[in-house]
Amino acid sequence: MPLKIRSMKYINKSVVLTVCFLMMATSFVFAQEIIQDTVKTKKPVLAENRHQKIDGVIATVGDYNILDSDIDKTFLELSSQGNSVKDITRCQMLGKLLEDKLYAHQAVQDSIIVTDDDVKSKMEEQLTYMVEQLGSMDKVVTYFKKSSEADFRADLSEIIKMNKLSSAMQKKIIDGVEITPEEVRTFFKKIPTSELPLFGAEMEVSQIVVAPKVSPEEKQKVIDRLKEFKKEVQEGASFSTKAVLYSQDPGSSSNGGYYKMNKKTPFVKEFKDVAFSLGEGEISEPFETDFGWHIIYIEKIKGQDVDLRHILLVPKTDDKSLSEAKERILQIKKKIEDKSISFADAARTESDEKETKANGGVLINPKTQDTHFELTKMDPTLYAQVSNLKEGEVSIPQIDVDQSGKKKYKLLMVTNRIEEHTADYAKDYIKIKNLALKEKQIQAIGKWSEEKIKETYIKINGEYRNCVFTNNWLKK
Repeated sequence: MPLKIRSMKYINKSVVLTVCFLMMATSFVFAQEIIQDTVKTKKPVLAENRHQKIDGVIATVGDYNILDSDIDKTFLELSSQGNSVKDITRCQMLGKLLEDKLYAHQAVQDSIIVTDDDVKSKMEEQLTYMVEQLGSMDKVVTYFKKSSEADFRADLSEIIKMNKLSSAMQKKIIDGVEITPEEVRTFFKKIPTSELPLFGAEMEVSQIVVAPKVSPEEKQKVIDRLKEFKKEVQEGASFSTKAVLYSQDPGSSSNGGYYKMNKKTPFVKEFKDVAFSLGEGEISEPFETDFGWHIIYIEKIKGQDVDLRHILLVPKTDDKSLSEAKERILQIKKKIEDKSISFADAARTESDEKETKANGGVLINPKTQDTHFELTKMDPTLYAQVSNLKEGEVSIPQIDVDQSGKKKYKLLMVTNRIEEHTADYAKDYIKIKNLALKEKQIQAIGKWSEEKIKETYIKINGEYRNCVFTNNWLKK
C-alpha cells in the first residue's frame, strides 16, 4: 500500500569523505546481509598477504572488537556487489568500521533498543533473498564459509543487530537538525560561481483523477468481511495469517500486514488517526482511506513508536461504473480544451484525488518534496505517459491500476519544462535547502563523533596505529 507519502560539484574535501562513508554505511548494511553470486570479485592488493597472519583483534571500541579479517570481509562484500574498492585503503576501511562500532556502542549506552523480533524479521527477509540468489540454504552457508546454518544465522543476527543499532544512532543524531532560510542563503553564497551544481532537465506535471463509483452493496460487503476478520481474531485466529491470505496491500501483506510507525511517519491522515487512537491489543472498526477499507491491530506501543498490523480490502467496481468514470473524464477534458475552465480549476472542482486537487492537481515529487521531476529519475510509468506531451497539452484519459487492483482514470498535463541548468537560488531553493541540510547533518555527526571518541574506550593495535584517520581514533 503506497501509504508512505545532478549531484553537487561543490563541497569541501572533508565533507566529501564523510558523505562517501555515510553512503558506504548503507552499502555495508546490504553488503553484510545480501551477497550476490553474479559478480566476480578480486581481493584487494593489500589484503592478500594478511591471510598468512593469525587473525586477531586489531581494534576495540567500547564493548566491540574488530578483527583483521573484518577488513578483508568488508572489501570482499563490497566488491561482490559491484562496488569499486580500488580507491579505498585498509586504513579508511578500518576507520569506517570504527565509526560503525562507535554508533552501535553509543546506541546501547543511550538505551536504544533493537528487539529480537526486529532482528529476526530482517534476517528472514535477507535469508529469503540470499536463497533466491544462490539456490539453496546449503549454498548460502557454503558461500559464506560457515560450518552450519545455525552458525551462519548467529553471525548474521549479530551483523543485523549492530547495523540496526548503528542506523538508529545516526538517525537520532540528525533528527533534531534543522536549517533556517538564512543558513540556506549563506550555504549557497559560499559556493564559487564556477562550482555551482548543475541540475538536470526537469518538468512539472499536474493531474486530474476520476475514480469509478463503488456501489453501496460492494462497500458493505467489504465492511462486513473486515468485521468478520475482527471477530475471528478476537476469538483466537491469527491477525497476521488473515493479512497474508486476504489483505490487498502489496506493501505489507507478505509480512502479515506489519508496519512500524510514529506520528512523523508519512502515512495518510485517516490511517494515522485510527492507529494512534487505539491501545495495545485493540483492533479498530473498519475505516476508509483513498486506498480502500482497513482494520488495524496494535501489537505494541513503545514510546512514540507503534507496531501494528492491518488488512486492506478494496471494493470491486463493475464495468458500468468504469464506463461512467471514463465518460466523466472525457467531458472534463473537453471543457479544458474548449477553454471553458482551466486545468487547475478543473482539478480543484472535479478531481477525486484529495492530495492534489487543493493545489490544482500539481504532483509533488515524493523524493524531493518539491514539484520538479528530473527526467532521468522519473518513475518510468509516469515518464512514458508525459514525455511526448507538449507544454500545456492535455493527455488522453489514462487508466491507472494500482497494485491492489483499484482502477481510476486520469488526465495529465506538463505545466512547465525546465532545461538543464546551473543552480539558481530562487528556482531551486528546495534542492539547495536539502544540500545545505545534508551538510549541516554531516557536521552534526562530525561534532558528535569528536565528543564520543573522547569519552569512549578505544584501542587500536599493531601497524594500524600508523594509519592517518579522518577522526581522532588514536586520541593524539
